Amino acid sequence: MARELIKIKGGAGGFQLMIDSSAELADVQEELEKKLSEHPEFFPKGTEFQLVVADLSKSVRSGLKEFLTDKGLAVTAGDRKPLRRQEQQGSSGGRGMQPPVQAAQQSFQAEGGSRLTEEQQVMTVINRTVRNGEEITSQGSVMICGNVNPGAKIVAAGSIDVRGNCRGIVHAGAMGDYQAFVVADRLMPMQIRIANLIARSPDNPEKSDYAEKAYIKDGQIIIEPIER
Repeated sequence: MARELIKIKGGAGGFQLMIDSSAELADVQEELEKKLSEHPEFFPKGTEFQLVVADLSKSVRSGLKEFLTDKGLAVTAGDRKPLRRQEQQGSSGGRGMQPPVQAAQQSFQAEGGSRLTEEQQVMTVINRTVRNGEEITSQGSVMICGNVNPGAKIVAAGSIDVRGNCRGIVHAGAMGDYQAFVVADRLMPMQIRIANLIARSPDNPEKSDYAEKAYIKDGQIIIEPIER
């Protein structure tokens, strides 16, 4: 597997940009151009990138700043910690309570089996069903308190948790996070992606009495039952 020159992690104040300090500027720009074009919805003009590589050469740092500035993006030294926030979206007049962000984070931590990353701590909570033709994108993780219908699409830099049936397209770890995962009460998506790996449900999936979790193991996406 080719070495990863760039890693992008989402945060409330923008994105953390981690770069292989031994990489050449041309290679960094080429890789960054590819990542930016794959998910332009994540990077509107004014998006801020925080460099977190202390030993990056001055020429690469300067060239990278110019590269991002030309695209209407910003870059900082990354010496300040991004704020954490929660976004909640629900249908007007919807029933039920919005799940508190602390409970949502604890749920992700329990199901992920590891410490929450920065992008998972930035949680988007959708308190409704996501319908055909809708697309939800998040710089962090996403919790859907409802179903993801066929034709709907969820894209997250972090992980995805569906408290209902997941039958649409889901893409977790969209910026290359191989530790991201997808959890659903019933996981039968049209397509599932984690980082750059892709899988789909079988034509006749077996019915499970348990919630299921999809994650990467040994270079492939596997799905296993879990208890909520």
